[in-house]
Amino acid sequence: MQINPIMLVVFLIVTGVILILYLLSFRKYKEFIEPLDAEEFKLKAFLPIGLFVVDSIKYGYSSSYDRKLMSKIIEIYGIKYSQYYLQIHWANKIVFVLMALFFLSLFALSSAPDIGYGVFALIVLGISVFITDSDLNDKIKKRRTSIQLDFPEFLNKLTLLINAGMTVTRAWEKIVTDNKKDSVLYKELSLSIADIRAGKSELQAYEDFAKRCKIPEINKFVSVILQNMKKGSNEMVSILRVQASECWEMRKRIAMRLGEESATKLLFPMMLMFMAVLIIVATPAILAMQGIY
Repeated sequence: MQINPIMLVVFLIVTGVILILYLLSFRKYKEFIEPLDAEEFKLKAFLPIGLFVVDSIKYGYSSSYDRKLMSKIIEIYGIKYSQYYLQIHWANKIVFVLMALFFLSLFALSSAPDIGYGVFALIVLGISVFITDSDLNDKIKKRRTSIQLDFPEFLNKLTLLINAGMTVTRAWEKIVTDNKKDSVLYKELSLSIADIRAGKSELQAYEDFAKRCKIPEINKFVSVILQNMKKGSNEMVSILRVQASECWEMRKRIAMRLGEESATKLLFPMMLMFMAVLIIVATPAILAMQGIY
């Protein structure tokens, strides 16, 4: 294999830059990235590079794009650690771009890159820039779906307990205490109870719960609760029963959609297996027809 000298220089420059950045940043940011889950952040070991670059250029995190990112990050990780995860998001983005440059220059060593490879490289770099944003959107989608799947059961239990004579807060607290699930919804429910115990008003705690979840069904539910607490209503239980029924129907639709998505994901591997079997079966027949077999 003949190595292209120009691409060898490019490869060595890219590799050298990555290595130097890593050596400069590893010790400085080792403790900073320690809390991160390696399963969630696959390139955790290289994140110090991205953090070093962001800090070196003194990035301000003040653009409209950053504000949109911050809104999504707050929904996933909470406002307390939002600034931290915004930094991690940018560091992750920079690392993906550097890794893309590394592999593109590596693959280009064996030949002189043509226009086709240039277009391919631009596409790969574009994907590497936005892959972290896509991952963030996927996390939000999974989070909201998880909440929607668990909410009908919670609402049904809450309605039964309120109908039995409990207050909303007492019923809410009992459901959280008796719960064995470690799901997104129940973490948010627990946080609401913790806020109330810490001195936050019930009205504010429920409003904050709805803001964190960002689910239409929960917004509607909280509106009913707040209206009852402010004005009083004998119809709250019947309204919650109707909504519980609607939420169960929503849960069924989501379950059907997830099933269809799973079936679609299996389609491509099945096609590959079919093609492999077809090649294995058909090749001897084709060779025999040509008199080679």
